[in-house]
Amino acid sequence: MGIAALWMPILVSAVLVFFASALVWMIMPWHKTDYKKTDNEEAVRSALSGSSPGAYMLPYCKDPSEFKNPDVAQKYIDGPQGFITIIPNGTPQMGSKMAMMFVYFLFVGILCAYFVSRTAAPDADYLAVFRIAGATAFIAHGIAGIPDSIWFGRPWSLTAKNMFDALLYGLLTGGAFGWLA
Repeated sequence: MGIAALWMPILVSAVLVFFASALVWMIMPWHKTDYKKTDNEEAVRSALSGSSPGAYMLPYCKDPSEFKNPDVAQKYIDGPQGFITIIPNGTPQMGSKMAMMFVYFLFVGILCAYFVSRTAAPDADYLAVFRIAGATAFIAHGIAGIPDSIWFGRPWSLTAKNMFDALLYGLLTGGAFGWLA
């Protein structure tokens, strides 16, 4: 069984996960507390005004040897420490972001098809295909956030919620592949 033969579960899983993701983020309550308002939003906005889009860290330290400088070390002791992502100004364009997410879900489906096509027999039963596709989708949707919690201070609660989402997406993907492969 080749990847091209799995076009239907790739497409169906992408559609299912797209709608599940929309429900999770727009209707379900568990992501409503992911982000907080800063203590003085207007002062923070003013301080960051004029920053071009990109990823920033503060205090900024280009080279670890700078930690030996007492002034730099004191900045870390005094805080705050943070990682900030600045995005372009303007009202968020949801259409293009949703289209990119659908393409991402298609990509995950293609990865699942690759693993299914390489590890499952052509006459594999539902559960065998479900396990391969579901595990692959879970890994693709969930594992990448763990290093962000380890290295960049992303709250573990946020990573745990995203892992739960990944489990849902993996179950849907596994089900689509098990049914249609």
